[in-house]
Amino acid sequence: MYVCSFTVSTMFCLVFRYLGDEDDNIQSTSESRSKALLTKLQEQARVRQQLQASAKQEELETTGDPPGTRPKRHRDEEAATNEREPKKKRKRKADQSLGDESLSVETTKVEDSLPSKKKKKKKEKPGEYDLTFNHCPVLKSLALFIIHIQVQMVLPQWLAKPDMVQRDISQNLVPISEVQGICPHLLKKLDSNGIQHFFPVQTEVIPAVLEGVSNGLLVGRGGYRPRDICVSAPTGSGKTLAFVVPVVQALLKRVLCEVRVLVVLPTKELAQQVGKVFHSYVEGTSLKVVMLIGQKSLAAEQASLLEQSGSRYRSLADIVVATPGRLVDHINMTSGFSLQHLRFLVIDEADRMIDSMHQSWLSQVTKAVYSRSDGSSVFGRKEPGPITALSMLQPQTPLQKLLFSATLTQNPEKLQQLGLYRPRLFSSAHRGPASDNDSAQPEEKFIFPPGLTEFYVPCTLSKKPLLILHFILHLKFSPVLCFTNSREAAHRLCVLVQLFGGVQVAEFSSQLSPSERKRALKGFEQGKIQLLISTDAAARGIDLVGVKYVINYDAPQFIRTYVHRVGRTARAGKAGLAFTFLLGIQEKRFLQMLSDAGSPGIQKQIIKPENLKAMESQYERTLFQCCVLIDFLTILETIIWVSVY
Repeated sequence: MYVCSFTVSTMFCLVFRYLGDEDDNIQSTSESRSKALLTKLQEQARVRQQLQASAKQEELETTGDPPGTRPKRHRDEEAATNEREPKKKRKRKADQSLGDESLSVETTKVEDSLPSKKKKKKKEKPGEYDLTFNHCPVLKSLALFIIHIQVQMVLPQWLAKPDMVQRDISQNLVPISEVQGICPHLLKKLDSNGIQHFFPVQTEVIPAVLEGVSNGLLVGRGGYRPRDICVSAPTGSGKTLAFVVPVVQALLKRVLCEVRVLVVLPTKELAQQVGKVFHSYVEGTSLKVVMLIGQKSLAAEQASLLEQSGSRYRSLADIVVATPGRLVDHINMTSGFSLQHLRFLVIDEADRMIDSMHQSWLSQVTKAVYSRSDGSSVFGRKEPGPITALSMLQPQTPLQKLLFSATLTQNPEKLQQLGLYRPRLFSSAHRGPASDNDSAQPEEKFIFPPGLTEFYVPCTLSKKPLLILHFILHLKFSPVLCFTNSREAAHRLCVLVQLFGGVQVAEFSSQLSPSERKRALKGFEQGKIQLLISTDAAARGIDLVGVKYVINYDAPQFIRTYVHRVGRTARAGKAGLAFTFLLGIQEKRFLQMLSDAGSPGIQKQIIKPENLKAMESQYERTLFQCCVLIDFLTILETIIWVSVY
């Protein structure tokens, strides 16, 4: 959304200019800008006068008339006309001619001075305007002003003024019995799972979703289509349960088994975690949950999704948890897979899912929801348009979108890709009132867990592995989740720590098979692994129980990556520590990035060189062995590749 502010200054002509955003550090006034524009106009007028003088000189050489005079033939015709006209009429005509010539000189100052001596009249295209205003008497009268147009971006109302959610979890717990609308079955299930209180985000979001199904699945509150809901809350604040509880309750009274809930997540591990929560809360009901994440073959997933009887298909799933790629495969390749009954579309880690829109998964889901497999089907749905009297007479099951993320973007253009309907935002990011000195587009602020304490450790590249070993062997940090920026770096560090000895270590990256990744996560949660070295594959959404320490072995390049990494600790109101190793060249930019993002503060932690000296000799021997081993494995892989291909 954009607004325009206008500033009018007395000048010679009317000029439309976009001045852009004003710099906060430069106190520029309209007077200084007007002087700059006037100087530019005077320079253009001077160049034009030079071109006119050159043109007059050519005219003299061609016709023989003195400079500044009209050709002889024109002068003779004008003299004959003047003899026939009365004296007063000739005087009025001369005055009018002088006035037009004066206006023409001033208005043509805004024209660009072309290097060519002969200029063709430019043909106006749609959307282009003649700034000389010779064709419009009304605009001629405005030719004494310059209008400065400054465009500023303004957030939509739902983004600018969200429903605020308390950030402090421990001080704002609400007993589950005090949250209105939750059915007795789910209250009993929550109690059996050890949940006695709801976190703030759950207290706000669960009633908002249940409000949209209070009159059944067909219509929302007051008979209108329910609003889409966006949630931006810290990692570990209970966002998963905030959508699991209301959508399960909404389906408890369903009669036919059809896909009515679709949850889309970016990674297999996160999808497995969410699927596990759904299975826990549908246990003892007739609801069915199916995972489409590529862990099984396509045929096996199809068998769990549908049952075929002759030419007819029967759905075996009420709730589908999927990754985007596998979901698109089933939409295109699984006969009988229908989303025409879909009521809830849940998008977890929404900012990352927006970035993956190039896969066109959302457009294919929308097409599947509103397509008619049979022209006579009574369940065919039309994509909703404006609310009219006719549309109210033909109700259909609405599609409500629920978005969740710890780093939900504030860019309206990106959010527009999701096609949200009257969205409502729940956010823990508290913003103060905007001031006149604020920039047109404020810096994005992010939400950090309240129990998180942040540190950065200045170091050199060669000392990083020693620092990891120092934290675990001497400072007794355990368990530690360590992040690197690449799979190769994670693998090299894992091999080095294994060869050094004394530390139970494992790696986690997309380079490993699903079973290997699952085994590494399980061992880490059970306490068998002290150090888990991971890429950003484990940075988003995965709830690793008992993580006390997070170490950024490689400093993240983007603030969103940092927020998700450190969000693996200090979850659910608990305390946690996060350390980031910074090279000297990285320090200034990294600290500025955190300050701009609204970090509550990061402390400097210096490790003295003498604390690392005892390990240096063993580390050097280990480093040599590691290099030899990695080189040997690289040569072996090359030999195998050549022999096969």
